[in-house]
Amino acid sequence: MIRDGILGYDINEKNCQISYYNENKDEPETLEASVDRYQIPLMLGYLKERWVYGKEAKYLQEMKPSLVVPDLFEKAKRREKVRVGAKAYDAVWLLAKFVSLTLEEFADIRFITFSVPYTNVDMSKLLKGIGRQLGVAKENIVVQDYKESFCQYMFYQPKELWQYESALFFCDGQVIKAYMLRKLNTAAGQETFVTVDEVASAAIAEYEAMAPIMNEEKAKSADERFQSFIQSIFEKKVVSSVYLTGEGFENEWYPNSLKMLCNGRRAFQGNSLYSQGACYTSMRKCNGYEERPIYLDETRMMEQITLRMRVNGKEGWYPIVSWGTHWYEGDGQWEVILEDTSDIEVHVETLTGDEIQVEKISLEGLTPRKDYSLRLSIEVFFMNERTCKMVLKDVGFGDFFAPTDFRVEKIIHLGGSNGQFNSMS
Repeated sequence: MIRDGILGYDINEKNCQISYYNENKDEPETLEASVDRYQIPLMLGYLKERWVYGKEAKYLQEMKPSLVVPDLFEKAKRREKVRVGAKAYDAVWLLAKFVSLTLEEFADIRFITFSVPYTNVDMSKLLKGIGRQLGVAKENIVVQDYKESFCQYMFYQPKELWQYESALFFCDGQVIKAYMLRKLNTAAGQETFVTVDEVASAAIAEYEAMAPIMNEEKAKSADERFQSFIQSIFEKKVVSSVYLTGEGFENEWYPNSLKMLCNGRRAFQGNSLYSQGACYTSMRKCNGYEERPIYLDETRMMEQITLRMRVNGKEGWYPIVSWGTHWYEGDGQWEVILEDTSDIEVHVETLTGDEIQVEKISLEGLTPRKDYSLRLSIEVFFMNERTCKMVLKDVGFGDFFAPTDFRVEKIIHLGGSNGQFNSMS
């Protein structure tokens, strides 16, 4: 049994993989699913009043396919009802059962980050809901896509590996894709922002030699095509390191391409990058590490909402919604103590310019109190990616002052991504 689990959980349509923090290791450890594989097939079955998963479910499917659920991840995303034997189940419940079975080795889960091919509000709700069913507090569950997992993984590698741009090639047996990690130019002063771009892709038909049984001529042709693919991507770029991941790179069909990749840079091959990147996110957040550098993409907020506060004796403009937040994860609640009943000023800063949007919140009607005994709760709700609502309430001050019915709402209109991300080349 592994206690105090700080986990990264890579999950996609075919498999899942689990990495966990081991304080005695320099990097996350990946859970072995079998003697030579870390991938767990995403399949769930029911036999003799017992749920089975992974390879056991795969074997069961060959004998009794009606007792096994294939395409479970897709069915859960569509919120389908699924029949297993004579009984119908909710696919989300089945996916949660699969996840819980794969995590039986962990006595308790302190923090979990799910890494998925893509994320949006529905994916976030699905996986965070499953995380809560595991008994994990909602603030200790993160959902991120593969590009961010790559980025988080790189943050923990030696700086020289991502001093310039870093490349990731992914091949799943159907398509080969290329991604580049790069720094962004923003108007945010000393802050460092990074992103991962998908820069090219090619159909797997162009690389027939990836099959386990290879034809020598086809292998040579595929190697030449991959070389041309690499050249087109690396042209006029300074690339510090290269990572190859996915089952398509498991056969050594690309010797000349590998020489090109290693020319003046370091190259790595393996299939645990996404789960380890997710685990690094869990470590970072669980242990209170500084959120620097900041990862951005076109789905994240280009604005930061700040209030002037004194925190631990230091006065300044502190974010209540930070850059890089998904709008659907930006809700929050705080309590503040006021010096007086002056209007509250809110600043909205943007990454694409120096101009600050200033919003005033009137506290008219709030009864003044002496000696810093005026306590308000501040709640932030996002109605959509461009609209934020702030609600301020008087919550009293212990036994000295009871709460009043003071309440004020403020709607703040944001610009949204609106093509701004693409301007930060």
